[in-house]
Amino acid sequence: MSSMDTERAARLQMSLQSSPQPSAQPSHLIRGLGLWSATAIVIGDTIGTGIFLVTSDMARAVSSVRLVFAAWLIGGLIVLFGAFCYAELGAAFPKAGGPYVYLSRGLSPLWGFLFGWMSSFLERPVAMATLAAGFLRFVGFLFPVVATPLFTWHINWHLGNYDYTCTAAQPLAAAVVLAVTAINYLSVRIGGSIQVLLTSLKIGTILLIVVAGALFAKQHAIAATPLATPLGLGTIGAVLTALVPAMWAYNGFNDLGDLGEEILQPEKNIPRAIILGLLTVCGLYLLANVVYFHVLPLPELARSYHLASDVVQSLAGSRGAIWLTIAMAASALGALHVVVLTGARIPYAMARDGAFFQFAARLHPSFRTPSGSLLFLGSIAALLALSGTYEELYSLFVFAVWIFFALTALALFRLRKKEPGLIRPYRAWGYPWTPLIFLVAAIALTLNLWMARPVRSSLGLAVILAGIPFFFRWRKSLRAPTGPSRP
Repeated sequence: MSSMDTERAARLQMSLQSSPQPSAQPSHLIRGLGLWSATAIVIGDTIGTGIFLVTSDMARAVSSVRLVFAAWLIGGLIVLFGAFCYAELGAAFPKAGGPYVYLSRGLSPLWGFLFGWMSSFLERPVAMATLAAGFLRFVGFLFPVVATPLFTWHINWHLGNYDYTCTAAQPLAAAVVLAVTAINYLSVRIGGSIQVLLTSLKIGTILLIVVAGALFAKQHAIAATPLATPLGLGTIGAVLTALVPAMWAYNGFNDLGDLGEEILQPEKNIPRAIILGLLTVCGLYLLANVVYFHVLPLPELARSYHLASDVVQSLAGSRGAIWLTIAMAASALGALHVVVLTGARIPYAMARDGAFFQFAARLHPSFRTPSGSLLFLGSIAALLALSGTYEELYSLFVFAVWIFFALTALALFRLRKKEPGLIRPYRAWGYPWTPLIFLVAAIALTLNLWMARPVRSSLGLAVILAGIPFFFRWRKSLRAPTGPSRP
């Protein structure tokens, strides 16, 4: 060992001895995820239903091929800058709960608690419900009766009007949520292996679309559609609106830190997995969109309810579309699996610190998985799956999540200033400009979504603020997660 390695090891040991631990209990989670499992989790968490569906939503928002691609590129750049932030914080604080730890250390225990509260009641349950709704949307392509409306309620509110339509897909989505939650009682090692397999299927599905498009597409659609829209405030607003579904499709790069206590060599593997996984996803997304617009004209693409299936049907007929839809449904289940896997660690970490309902701190006696937290998230997500459609759910998700993306960027700035000596195995590339751009984009996207969907956004904000009284109730027993933990 070199003198530099010896010095670094000594500093790590001193940090472990001097830093207070995040809970009175030792962690009983198992470090069983290597680099490839961690990268598969990032890719598998990110590639869910979005890339197969949301380009049509984006096309309706901007009515321009060029602006759709601009939204994908801008969104990819923003999340890449965000990935640099999460890579630095995840390597410095490899603890269960991820941003709950970063915000508590970088801003205050209140902000860490509100993130965990939001994640437990909104982010993860909504993500689970949205993925299940996306899965049923693929099932609806195979069995159209699933999407038949059963009844509709019209709700008038002073912030706007809201229509609730119930189909058979909603209770079926709730059942899917409960089934995947039950599967997550398995060990984390088995979960990681499952995710590698499902992620390979996801990548193969996108590559199949790309290869089929390159070989069989007539390649006339882009030339036949308008390429640009005059730039103005309306166009900027439309691009921001198109960014909402794009950000749903890109979401997942930020979740790996939740498994910080279960990743081998987290100071190296967390940054590598986050950045490698996200770059892979961005490349696949752009290739898939090139195929979409080569196969379908813009008006037809904007009307499509099952975009990727319709594209493959035009290339390979109904049988090819059926097989691809089955693969995409499996992709949605894979993403749902990893969202449950990572999300259950947040209420578990909070409950372990005395900052959440204590049943969430329970571990399964055999599999050592957070059984109490899994039951909690599965129940909330099943109820949300009954409440709305795919588009409504991902809009609520993006609004809630991006508030805390902005706060996480602020936490990075504050930690750089107040703790310059903190051991940082990875430092965000392009600091301070990359986290600053990420911060500004998060604020702009949140405000635009508030104006576009005031009812759902107001409900989301109300749920977040409802956590404040609980923080003051639990704060006497709260032990702020301040100490970095090393394997």
